[in-house]
Amino acid sequence: MTGLIYQMNELNKIAGSFASTKRMPALFLGHGSPMNAIEENEFVTGFRAISKTLPTPNAILCISAHWETKGNFVTAMKSPTTIHDFGGFPKALYEVQYPAPGSPSLALTTQALVKKTAIELDEKWGLDHGAWSVIKHLYPAANIPIIQMSLDYTKDPSYHYALAKEIAALRDKGILIIGSGNMVHNLGLLAWDKLNTIGYGYDWAIEASDTMKKLILNGDHQPLINYKQLGQSFQLAIPSPEHYLPLLYILALQTKGEKISLFNDKAIAGSLTMTSVKIEQA
Repeated sequence: MTGLIYQMNELNKIAGSFASTKRMPALFLGHGSPMNAIEENEFVTGFRAISKTLPTPNAILCISAHWETKGNFVTAMKSPTTIHDFGGFPKALYEVQYPAPGSPSLALTTQALVKKTAIELDEKWGLDHGAWSVIKHLYPAANIPIIQMSLDYTKDPSYHYALAKEIAALRDKGILIIGSGNMVHNLGLLAWDKLNTIGYGYDWAIEASDTMKKLILNGDHQPLINYKQLGQSFQLAIPSPEHYLPLLYILALQTKGEKISLFNDKAIAGSLTMTSVKIEQA
């Protein structure tokens, strides 16, 4: 029993190791193609520009569209690997490494904060391209510790929104919370002949995007949680939820009086939008 008490005390020390700071902003990043990791385009420029507006974080927690699990997990290793979770791209993309450290202490802090469900510690996943392909433009030196939180694919949007509320306190510990996905994301209807045509979106994609942005800027989150009730354009824009759910995590972090802004707000290839969101204290 004495040993157990000692272990719990040590875990509590680690979980409380992040000192209070001014509230960090929170970001949703439309990550788009993995090629954004190595290409120079206006979206990459947008990521770099937004990084200049951010205080230096103590660590990053990223919710990526590309880590879906049954149950909830956070990465807890000291040195996460760079995962190349895609196929058919140039060799140069597979050679990219993003050797940012992990943060076992942030993993434990996150685990301790969440009461509504069990958060398990993961030692296997690493950093998928939803995380590293965009974070590398924010912090090219790879010197900020990063953990990822998985998306439980068995849960509905309201569950994810409520879970995000429980980790909101991390913002007051110098933690930058990033959601990475795409608001409109339908690869099955991608206009391959318009792949490099920035600003091209199908009518339904523009309609869904415009509705999303209006609701976001008005702080009206409930319709966005219940997006399946918003009609045909949303059914086409969100054929599966994994790229959309990271947006709900970031919106859930918004507190009264905070301002919200959009950047990289353009469609590409008909059925994809790169729109990104920043939430910050006014």
